[in-house]
Amino acid sequence: MIDWTLIWDSLPALIDGALISLQIAGVAAFIGVCWGTILSLGETSDIKIIKFCVTVYITLFRGTPMLVQILFVFYVLPQFGVLVHPFWAATLAIGLNSGAYVSQVIRSGINGVSGGQIEAAYTLGLSKIVVMLHIVLPQAFRKAMPSLGNEMITLVKDSSLASVIGVMELTKQGSIIRSRTYDAFSILLAVSIFYLLITGVISLCIKKLEEKINKNA
Repeated sequence: MIDWTLIWDSLPALIDGALISLQIAGVAAFIGVCWGTILSLGETSDIKIIKFCVTVYITLFRGTPMLVQILFVFYVLPQFGVLVHPFWAATLAIGLNSGAYVSQVIRSGINGVSGGQIEAAYTLGLSKIVVMLHIVLPQAFRKAMPSLGNEMITLVKDSSLASVIGVMELTKQGSIIRSRTYDAFSILLAVSIFYLLITGVISLCIKKLEEKINKNA
């Protein structure tokens, strides 16, 4: 049932697709962490209008499908004169969506920092920005590391949604081969193995990173 020859011949295309999937996930993760950190700071802010805007954003992006968000960026923005390459449309949408989820993870980490440490820092005359950057956020990221690792794995799988706008990532490459050969089982099996290998390696790297961080903590 499994055509190993087809899988072997398809490896170059699947590897190219896997590399693009990793690029999407990597850039989206960077956007998600940076934007999610900003959102978490806004959500914990004492300024009500900022907190309200952040809450609306998070509710909107968590409450609507990522696929719709990708299609919105790719098809709607050009109507306003903003042309976006398919790769960047998908990456941006996935990253902005990830930011909404990452913000909750980091916010939880921020809330988990001992209030006594913050008060002690203020007593020493440190400014609020310095306290946040050098005391609160480092501890928040350490606490959030497992969840951030899971988010990275999720982004690798979410990168498959980029195929709907023509991005030649792993799933799209597999779909093209399947439509040409009509061998769905062999190709989908190969695609699944690629995803398992990628997520497995990422999980292992994150585990090692966590152990190193906890050891040095």
